[in-house]
Amino acid sequence: MKRLLLVEDDEAIALGLEYSLSQENYEVIVCNDVTTAKNVIMNDDFDIALLDISLPDGNGFELCKLLKERKDVPVIFLTARDDEGSVVMGLDIGGDDYITKPFRIRELQSRIRSVLRRTEKKPSENQILHYGNVEVNTAEGKVRRKGEDLFLTALEYRLFLTLINNEGKIITRNQLLESIWDVSGEFVNDNTLTVYIKRLREKIEDDPQNPTIIKTERGLGYKI
Repeated sequence: MKRLLLVEDDEAIALGLEYSLSQENYEVIVCNDVTTAKNVIMNDDFDIALLDISLPDGNGFELCKLLKERKDVPVIFLTARDDEGSVVMGLDIGGDDYITKPFRIRELQSRIRSVLRRTEKKPSENQILHYGNVEVNTAEGKVRRKGEDLFLTALEYRLFLTLINNEGKIITRNQLLESIWDVSGEFVNDNTLTVYIKRLREKIEDDPQNPTIIKTERGLGYKI
């Protein structure tokens, strides 16, 4: 589950965003001012932050600097339409995106997923990873099982790599669909994802009916 810091002084907006994003499997930590947010940032870690620019005791810019200095957390600024000009400053100091109020929750969710994809840490280029009898060479883009090369389609490899990049974390079906749908330029729906998970397991698992590498978290998604 991704951890998201939301800093918004309008309590009605904050409450609505907290509920909507929680439904998308984000753990949302809400702060209503700079002082509280700074204390939380210094004592906690996040995968992404949504920062209102105008706050009662400061602005989102100083919070962005702090987040970038501590752990280079991706930041999306929330801005009123009449202060869009200040977004240039926000992007110059390291902001990753911005969205103007009022906005639709689906648009915000899409922006969050897009920023997370762009900023997600990838395995080291020369890293060789092992999962049971399976070896993944990310530099060569090759997968071997018991010493023999496995042929994975582009979609299968992208799917496997997405799970690897989030090892130990539960990845929802929606997140997997977002990751793989455009590899071949074709739309991948939920039923197709089930087929690809099955095919991938048949290639890498010793017992596809009782998988030990790609595990199903019932009602949530998958994880390695």
